[in-house]
Amino acid sequence: MRLPRLRILVLAAMAVVTLATLGWWVFGPSGVAVELTRRSWRMEIVIEKLRAEAGSDWCDELPAGAFDITRRMTADPTGRRAEPGEHCRYTLLAWRRSWIAKSEGGPGDRPDWPRPPLRVAPPGEAGSERLGRREAYFEIELRDREDHAWVCRVTPERWQQLREGQRFRVPVDRFGTADCPRIVESRI
Repeated sequence: MRLPRLRILVLAAMAVVTLATLGWWVFGPSGVAVELTRRSWRMEIVIEKLRAEAGSDWCDELPAGAFDITRRMTADPTGRRAEPGEHCRYTLLAWRRSWIAKSEGGPGDRPDWPRPPLRVAPPGEAGSERLGRREAYFEIELRDREDHAWVCRVTPERWQQLREGQRFRVPVDRFGTADCPRIVESRI
């Protein structure tokens, strides 16, 4: 007789927990009241540098542009080649990320890309630099009454529309992460 009652009690407890979780999810707080305290922008360009890199491969599979090649006969340790073949060590020029040029400012400054000085080496030699990937960030800082702060990225158009002192409601999860795309302007 005790076993069916225990089973019913466990099922009832699971139903209560499920309904409470669902109720919290549906009817829980709709966000934290925050104020926009700062607007900023940052423009970044990755600067790539032409570097000499060492590599090794089968001589019949060398990448284009390989130089300083040394050869030796060897068996394939993976077993994909039945016969011993020529294995090469080589040098190759490759563009690699070297540093990031940044320019940054606030609402009083015109967003502009940085203009970094680039090194130029003779053709075919390592040392030259070039502009790589560009990224633009338009950010707003939001603070609540307890002085918790969140930084949200927005589109350049939205960034232009916003002003310091505006009030919003922003959903914040239990880990303290703001759901920036769901910011709603408050009429407080």
